[in-house]
Amino acid sequence: MRDSSLKWLLSIVIALYGIGPAGSPAWGNEESRDDDDVAEERIWDHEVNRWLTPEELGHLEIYFTEEEAAKVMFPSSDTIQHTTLSLTAEQKSQVEQVIGWKFPETEFSVYIGLTQDNIDGYAVVQNTIGKHRPITYMVAVNSEGEVMDFEVLVYREARGNEIATKRFNYQYQGKTIEDPVRINRDIINITGATMSVRSASAGVKRAMVLVNEFYLKPRGLGTNTTVAGTREKSFLESILGL
Repeated sequence: MRDSSLKWLLSIVIALYGIGPAGSPAWGNEESRDDDDVAEERIWDHEVNRWLTPEELGHLEIYFTEEEAAKVMFPSSDTIQHTTLSLTAEQKSQVEQVIGWKFPETEFSVYIGLTQDNIDGYAVVQNTIGKHRPITYMVAVNSEGEVMDFEVLVYREARGNEIATKRFNYQYQGKTIEDPVRINRDIINITGATMSVRSASAGVKRAMVLVNEFYLKPRGLGTNTTVAGTREKSFLESILGL
């Protein structure tokens, strides 16, 4: 029992910090990963109580490019502009304090939908760790701070791709920075995909905070609500079961 628990914790560390064989990155640009890289990786899945196969580790489902997803987010906009949101160390720390968990990125790809002189919304590309691999998705937030849409761009797990379906991701629509956006609070879980649902929900929360802090507040439209003001478990604590 102890050995399986240790292996599970090791798999979480590998997933969170991207540590592969001999300390090399466990994931990255799909084009840079060849079959030998996948074959050499060893990740233990505590739920199925075995090492994942190379086929499972190399699983990849591409639903949209960023540009395609942006058109889905803003179907009626006259134009869609693309920009990069860059955070200083101080800004990054501020966002981390608000959402209650740390993240490695300092830059985010953002698409802005425009109709004449009106901003229809902001769509932020997110990458968060699922069970073993990162999930890439886009979260659109309107000028009132409400989630407009959620679409998975790339899914890299062998199971749990139900989060890419409308019957699941519609739950995020209408959420605001004041909502919990948490499993068993206002988000229904998917059996066998708990880690993916937690990751997606954490990313939705981060997208709302980024839009609020750097796009809405400068226009006098944001809110000063502190998301992490109550002492709920952090994203990392939830993953590790602390």
